[in-house]
Amino acid sequence: MASARVVVGAVAGAALLPLLAVPAHAGSSTAPAVDLAGVRGVLRSALAQGAPGSMARIDDGGTVYRAAVGVADRGSGRAMGDADRFRIGSVTKTFTAVVLLQLVDEKKLSLDAPVNRYLPGLLPDDRITVRHVLGHRSGLYDYTNDMFAKTVPGFEAVRKKVFTPRELVKLSLGRPRTNAPGAVYSYSNTNFVVAGMLIEKLTGNPVRTEYENRIIEPLKLSDTFYVHPGTKIPGRHARGYLTPDQAGAPLVDATEQTVSWAQSAGALISSTRDLNTFLSALLGGRLTSAAQLAQMERWLPSSGSGQGYGLGLRRRDLSCGISVYGHTGAVQGFYTYAFASKDGKRALAAVANTSNNGTVLNTMLRTLDSAFCGKTVRAPRGKAPVERHEDMAPALTLD
Repeated sequence: MASARVVVGAVAGAALLPLLAVPAHAGSSTAPAVDLAGVRGVLRSALAQGAPGSMARIDDGGTVYRAAVGVADRGSGRAMGDADRFRIGSVTKTFTAVVLLQLVDEKKLSLDAPVNRYLPGLLPDDRITVRHVLGHRSGLYDYTNDMFAKTVPGFEAVRKKVFTPRELVKLSLGRPRTNAPGAVYSYSNTNFVVAGMLIEKLTGNPVRTEYENRIIEPLKLSDTFYVHPGTKIPGRHARGYLTPDQAGAPLVDATEQTVSWAQSAGALISSTRDLNTFLSALLGGRLTSAAQLAQMERWLPSSGSGQGYGLGLRRRDLSCGISVYGHTGAVQGFYTYAFASKDGKRALAAVANTSNNGTVLNTMLRTLDSAFCGKTVRAPRGKAPVERHEDMAPALTLD
């Protein structure tokens, strides 16, 4: 059964590559009203297309909008709810980028320095900089393309496995690089494994400790955890269901896994509330200096129309001409969209507890229009854009 309610309560390159022009910004003072009915309609569509459940939360100043449909657990039939935690996949990358940019603020790191200055001999090319890694312009091959070429067998092969970061980088370096450093955007999980290694080298602490000390505890994110190599999601959570490649095959419960194949590129657990709190704080200037937030928002062309990628942060241009900022997440069993307005005053987090289902992925994208454009959305002319499974095995076409 679907539920929705409103609750009132207290609640941020290469020189030859052109920076993208940025359309209008969504802000709570001027943006269209939230279309909660539209959000509910999107969630119901995802349900009809194979997601066991889906939910969304919008924080708009002091007003909270919630919607949820379907089940969090197919076994018990428990309904999906706003309190459920879930794996956020590549939204983790924004957390990782924030930690590194805080280290830039602390003068412990330079964005334009070679990665090999801090991790000697790790990469085969001294031209690959920290900026290239955070902006997916390093040219490092994404090892997940090979790892998940076959969806379920690939997952089962790594579900309980624990990798070292260097093992994951070695998998990448066993394949040719995709481009010269700084040349073009090419999404690769390898980049953010390297970013996690930089964090640990520069701080002397595990990435978990840095997430906790720099983001989770200061923002009081009570639902956000980095449990690697643990396999369980703490507390109340939605179970995640992986869609096999074979049409009609039963969904695979992928909830318990180490996520060691992703680590600092995609292993965080969170909730819709915590993700909105995080993005509002980031875009509101409470996690980095203004200078480093500006670096995150230096948009360069990325895959798909109406998109830009900065440093661990994605920009999406919506149908009404408004731009929003955040990240997408795809991990076995979960699709996540987490985006906020330019000023962070309106934030949306939406999740479906399935993956390897391109139809659901594209449908969930429409929650952004309902949340930030309201009822002013116009039907797109021609063929609708197709969302890529970019966060996991980006070179594969799995729709």
